[in-house]
Amino acid sequence: MAADRLSPGKSLTGNQIITSSGDRFVLGFFTPGNSSNYYIGIWYKKVSTQTVIWVANRETPLPNTSSQLRLTEDGNLVLFNQSNTPIWSSNSTSANPNSTVLVLLDTGNLVLRDGSNSTAEIWQSFDHPTDTWMPTGKVGLNRITGVNQRLISWWSKDDPAPGPFSLEINPNSTNEFLILWNSSKQYWTSGAWNGQIFSSVPEMRGLYIYNFSFQDDQNGKYFMYSVYDNTSLLRFVMDTSGQIKQMTWLENSKNWNLFWSQPRAQCDVYSLYGAFGSCEVKDQTCTCVQGFEPTSAKDWNLNDWSRGCGRKTKLQCGSNSSVNGEKDRFQAMPDMQLPENQLSLPVGSPQECESACLSNCSCNAYAYDSGCLIWNGNLMNLRQLSAGGSNGGTLYLRLAASEFPSSSSKKGVFTGAIVGAVAGIAVILL
Repeated sequence: MAADRLSPGKSLTGNQIITSSGDRFVLGFFTPGNSSNYYIGIWYKKVSTQTVIWVANRETPLPNTSSQLRLTEDGNLVLFNQSNTPIWSSNSTSANPNSTVLVLLDTGNLVLRDGSNSTAEIWQSFDHPTDTWMPTGKVGLNRITGVNQRLISWWSKDDPAPGPFSLEINPNSTNEFLILWNSSKQYWTSGAWNGQIFSSVPEMRGLYIYNFSFQDDQNGKYFMYSVYDNTSLLRFVMDTSGQIKQMTWLENSKNWNLFWSQPRAQCDVYSLYGAFGSCEVKDQTCTCVQGFEPTSAKDWNLNDWSRGCGRKTKLQCGSNSSVNGEKDRFQAMPDMQLPENQLSLPVGSPQECESACLSNCSCNAYAYDSGCLIWNGNLMNLRQLSAGGSNGGTLYLRLAASEFPSSSSKKGVFTGAIVGAVAGIAVILL
């Protein structure tokens, strides 16, 4: 058996690997980051920091390597767990299963081929990308199956499960790339393809290292790219940061060098910091808003903010207990980009708006600017804008009374309100 392939009935297990003929890529079991789970994947052989470009069982991790990746007698590539139960399969059909071979190519593409016809590819990993787009691979829409072949970020550096961010082609008539959050909220577009560049990526006019092409026919529409220097090690990845990134490996420094990313500002990534996490536009840093703390401090310290923030103290509303009998209050947060999914209430004053929110246990914030807006449930995509900016507003965040200086101390300053107070006025305790 050649080092770059498997024949029918053969398998990989434990520390066994197959390596592409030019020593560029490896297929085998791996554990990502600090995880103890095992996955079948493909990674660069000559990169000292293990960098995975494709994962088979990204949604079904294995507890150990007592598993097998086997090319079965019917020509399918199947991953069996330690109980010999199949947990992932190529689901391919071969006319000549006995002659089917699995080959890892120097492009990083894993292919099933008819051994009697080396150009007849039955299945290939490039048709099922995870978070990485490799040269000669396709991202686009298959009109026959209806599948939108896209890149989906890992959930975190330790978990290759599908995350919330995806790069995909616009399924409508416009030939452009979109980045989506949760497959629904668009927060970046490449602009339309004009045959040479994407309209919102003007830097492609310069000495760009990628050569993009577009294919549109009855079978589907796809973007592909090649590189001018095939000796370079490159990555095009939908990152856990919610940005698409293009990087090249620098052997001297043993690092991936980032040379392009979109959106450029991390605060422009939709809901990167989860519920009640706020992005500081000035320095692109993330914090939990006042009265909240990371839901998972461990994940937060590893720059995985997806689980967001939770309250330090339960609200009095809807609770059987209260803080010294005091009702919930509101913290004024000036210069905020007001979140989406607001409800508009027909009330005529800030006081009535505040009262309406306070009387609704689902209401977590309100704002009043020539009209009353309230937000029920989690607050997502919060952004702290520069002071005095024209696009900001004041958001009043509902907190437990204990989050404010104690009224019994007669000291301190807080900005808040209770029913009947004038919303937005700082109350100074003497």
